[in-house]
Amino acid sequence: MSEFNNITITREANVYFDGNVTSRTVTFTDGTTKTLGIMMPGDYTFGTDKAELMEIMAGELTYRLDGSDDWLAIKAGESFNVPADSSFDLKVTQLADYCCSYLD
Repeated sequence: MSEFNNITITREANVYFDGNVTSRTVTFTDGTTKTLGIMMPGDYTFGTDKAELMEIMAGELTYRLDGSDDWLAIKAGESFNVPADSSFDLKVTQLADYCCSYLD
């Protein structure tokens, strides 16, 4: 899906890692949320409260889920799931455009 309808966008950006990762929160009429953002090349660790679906719209990176030793490559058009109450590591090799869906 390349377009969202009937949404509210939070104007203020979420800014992480000295501005190298930014996103905007999108809220749907049913109360679910997503963030749309950009990650500059670099290494990052994110924590999760809810389960997440990370969709990579552009760029390339590798990721490692909490408790795993394996780094997995992902590129534009691909996605991965992150469990709730955990973390994941990213090595972004080129600017990445992403959509993060927060799952119940």
